[in-house]
Amino acid sequence: ETLLSATSELGVDIAFQKDDLYRRNRRLIAFDMDSTLIQAEVIDELAREAGVGEEVSRITESAMRGEIDFNESFKRRVGLLKGMSTEFLEGIYERLPVTEGAPHLIKVLKSIGYRTVILSGGFTFFGERLRKRLGMDYIFANELVIRDGHVTGEVQEPIVNGQRKAQLLAEIAEKEGVRKEQVIAVGDGANDLPMLGMAGLGIAFRAKPVVRKEADQAISNLGLDAILYLLGYRHEDFPDEL
Repeated sequence: ETLLSATSELGVDIAFQKDDLYRRNRRLIAFDMDSTLIQAEVIDELAREAGVGEEVSRITESAMRGEIDFNESFKRRVGLLKGMSTEFLEGIYERLPVTEGAPHLIKVLKSIGYRTVILSGGFTFFGERLRKRLGMDYIFANELVIRDGHVTGEVQEPIVNGQRKAQLLAEIAEKEGVRKEQVIAVGDGANDLPMLGMAGLGIAFRAKPVVRKEADQAISNLGLDAILYLLGYRHEDFPDEL
């Protein structure tokens, strides 16, 4: 424990894991989107650009204090986005930075037969574009209601919260004929904990302390493609140009 706690101070990542038959025999991997596949929180970016950043932050803080639940806080924040045009949303998407190592990781995983999934409490408007950009298989996120090219301030039910992410991951695994032990989940926030717990390997990526504590493994300093090391591969096994 002392060694692991020192890793953040030293800027290194250390992993200890059991070398069983599933280490190189996993077949399904699910990623959170915001602050995992991309280095941004989309709803915060939208709010800041629309001039309602402080209001959204107040709602978020209220939810963190337990005064309102996640679903209610999410609906209130989405309500503040009312009137945004799809052109505005497109502009935000074009500026979202993809996380270091993500494109290489997805290419490698696809080349060795993995099914890849985005499970996000964000929005399908952005998630579907990212899915196509990275060549991933599935995207499940929240659907903004858009009429006449503008956001109505509403979101379709059911809301993709932490429990919904875990439920969706279990359903995808069943559909793909993949055992729980062959499933990987990657995320950074508390709402990722249910799916990290459901997976055979839960990875906290540049995550909050509570998530790092609960996850099977944590990557805090390297890029997303460091996940390949956790699967038993070396860098030279997969050239960057793959």
